[in-house]
Amino acid sequence: MFNTILLQAQEGGGGGGMMQILMLVGIVVIFYFFMIRPNQKRNKEQAKFRSELQKGQKVVTIGGLHGKIVEVQEKTVTLEVENQVRLKFEKSAIAMNIGDQINEQSK
Repeated sequence: MFNTILLQAQEGGGGGGMMQILMLVGIVVIFYFFMIRPNQKRNKEQAKFRSELQKGQKVVTIGGLHGKIVEVQEKTVTLEVENQVRLKFEKSAIAMNIGDQINEQSK
């Protein structure tokens, strides 16, 4: 009698284990599409933006400093702020181009 109860428990438990694996796989897939993939896309867009920086663009750094690009080198950018003060930043410190936003607001 005891053996038949164990056999029934083992047979029924196999489907539950498969269901847990499917739930885990489903969570990983959802996590990938809602967290990892958008982050990778955003990183690619930022890398493309930073590689296309040009002299004369008005930008904002990640620290909030507004300036105009006066020189672009391989890994650094020189920004001009008020009164011809020039500051050198890493390209990775440039957050966004504000020249496009100014043009859109004036339309």
